[in-house]
This record gives sequence, C-alpha cells and structure tokens, in this order.
Amino acid sequence: MRLTVSAHDDTRKLIVLAVDDELAGLDELSHGLQNNPHIHRVFQASDASDALRLFSHDDPELAARRANGLPTVDAVFADIDMPGLSGMEMSRVIAAMNPSPVLVFVTGHAEEAVNAFDLGAVDYVLKPFQQDRLDRSVARVREKLATVAGPPAGQGGSEPVKNDDEVIPVELAGTTKLIPRSSVRWVEAQGDYARLFTTEGSHLVRIPLAQLEERWEKAGFVRIHRSFLVALPLITEMRMGQGGYQVVIGNEEKVLPVSRRHTRALKDRIVGSGRGG
Repeated sequence: MRLTVSAHDDTRKLIVLAVDDELAGLDELSHGLQNNPHIHRVFQASDASDALRLFSHDDPELAARRANGLPTVDAVFADIDMPGLSGMEMSRVIAAMNPSPVLVFVTGHAEEAVNAFDLGAVDYVLKPFQQDRLDRSVARVREKLATVAGPPAGQGGSEPVKNDDEVIPVELAGTTKLIPRSSVRWVEAQGDYARLFTTEGSHLVRIPLAQLEERWEKAGFVRIHRSFLVALPLITEMRMGQGGYQVVIGNEEKVLPVSRRHTRALKDRIVGSGRGG
C-alpha cells in the first residue's frame, strides 16, 4: 500500500482514498485527484484489503478525524474489478460504517451502475476519464458532504438535512447520465425494464417497476396501475373517464389510467395529502 500522496496543504479541503489494483490506473486516478484544488490529501490502496486497513491506520490526521466523529476519509474513489474482495464488496463494508465516507466508483464496467447507486454512491465514472469529469465527481462529493453537514447550530433545528434524492444511472451512447428521482414525473413498465418520464424526455432503465415502487414509496410515488407509477404531488386531477378513473399529471395534462384495484388506495392517498379532486 502506498499510503499517502500530499496534495494541497489545506486541512479544510478533502481527504480522499483512491483504490485500484492496476498501478497505472491508480496513478492516473491519484494524479487527477491531486490536480483538483479542493483536495488536501490522496491516500492510495492497490486492493480492497489495503483500503479497509486505512480505516484503522494511526496516521495522526486520520486518527484526529475519527476522534472528532468524522469519517476517516471524506470520500473513496474505487475501481470495481479487483482480485480478492471486489470494489463493490469493499464498498458495502464502507457504506455500513458510521459515519461513512462518500462513495464514487471509477471503473470500466458500466453494467454495475445500478448496484453502485443502490449503495448510495454519488457518482459512477467510466474509464478512460478526463480531468473535467473527475472534477465534476469531486464537486458532487462536496455537495453531498455539505448536505449531510446540515445548517449551522441554531439554524434550522438540530436534525441534519439529508439528501434523499436518489439518482438513477441511464446509459446514453456510452455515457452514463444521472437522472435525479425528483425530476421523474411518472414511470411506465416495459417488461423487465421501466421508462422514466421527466420534464426533459424519457429514459429506459433496467429496473422492474415493482422494485421502483418499493424503493420510491417513501418519496411520494404511488402505484396507480400495473403499468404506471406516479409522483403523487404532481397529480392535479382524478376523474372518471371511459373505462374507469384517470389521473392528470402536471401542467402538461398527461392523462394516465387508474386500475380498479388501485383506485381506493389512490383516493385515500390524495385525501391524506390534503387535496380534493
């Protein structure tokens, strides 16, 4: 394990861990992180076992962070395909830590994106990457850390503000685009896939509608039909149409059918949300 590379001498900036079993990949990732002005130190590990050992390392700066209730490092930038313990398995261990660092995956394997975001990763960078792409990841890490930190003491209550806006990775011509859940208006089932309808268009993802229903229920999404999941706050009208009830979504007046089995539950949700229709 190459323990640490010094970068910008400012302890208010980020301390991060780069993990990659390929020396060239580790050097490239570390060099890119060092070039970012918001990075203070970059620790390096050539496999998952070495990476996990860092979380009990006696480095004075890391020990001080742990003593103050902070995660050992602010973020982990990890490859996925590594011998022994994979990057995904390592990240499950890291995600279970309390407090835990922010996770970013830097890999050549696009197919693991859904699993990565299930672990709470804030970004998924495909190799080969450019400096500006890595800089955007660092920006997302900083945004996540600022959100978790919440408002100063005495402002906005004692509870920290949590960023619960899940992102869904979508593959577009070899590029992974992140779609925030908050931009999704409704979802339509298409076999084992689901099509997300946003204000900008639609995106096909390999996630069954039933899985999204379970994951997004607490975020205000409601099943109205075997084929449709809708953001409840965007329902502007529920009315009787040909063949049964329908709902109107937002200002674009998109009309979707409501099945009989979901009608009562939907009415109860609408009434419970304090709206009539």
